[in-house]
Amino acid sequence: MSKRLIQHDRSVIVAADVDATSAARRLAGATKAVPLISGFKVGIELGLNGLSGIVRILRDQHLDSVIIYDHQKAGNDIPDMGAKFARKLKECNVDAAILFPFAGPKTQRAWTEACLGEGLHVLVGGVMTHPEFLVSEGGYISDDAPESIFDLACEQGVRDFVVPGNKIDWVKRLRSLLEKKLGAGNFDLYAPGFVTQGGDISECGAAAGPRFHAIVGSAIYGKEKYATHDEMRKAAVQATSKLVA
Repeated sequence: MSKRLIQHDRSVIVAADVDATSAARRLAGATKAVPLISGFKVGIELGLNGLSGIVRILRDQHLDSVIIYDHQKAGNDIPDMGAKFARKLKECNVDAAILFPFAGPKTQRAWTEACLGEGLHVLVGGVMTHPEFLVSEGGYISDDAPESIFDLACEQGVRDFVVPGNKIDWVKRLRSLLEKKLGAGNFDLYAPGFVTQGGDISECGAAAGPRFHAIVGSAIYGKEKYATHDEMRKAAVQATSKLVA
């Protein structure tokens, strides 16, 4: 897929991890016309409320925004399920899907091919933001797995990758791998893990390189209760101000 998912080199993706359609509508309205807000990431909580309807609500306020679906975490079921997943996302009019394919290369190939075949962009990740994930952190996933996942993604034509915004060493390590495989400036990095998870947008942006998109959720819509319209808009502006060249 040759056309880039996001035309800006640097932007903020709003993680719409709210629990109701009405909250999504307020979030979309509050962030409307904020420069460098390039799209929304929709997760399972809103998606299970009716993904097609949520997409329409977001596009009503943000006509040109990208809608990314994050199944938290897709790409881990049997290979045959990839086609069903991709077809449903296409029917719901989303632009891209996030895959964290920890179940092995056969599943990764099948799910990626299915999504690309439906005309969806694929964002591939391999390291989560939470603690005790990799073996070196006390978790279950091999420290070699992320690089193997990214290697295969590159071979399949993926050019959009998710890195952990609160684990800068991994951002640098994966960026280096991608530059060797694809060449500098030939891929986009997306990162969650800011504010409440300890990451800093400016620091991560500097580590990620020229094409970087921060995924920001509760820092915009509110940590303990939903923020007001003005508070959400102010927080969105503040997040975009931290993008560094």
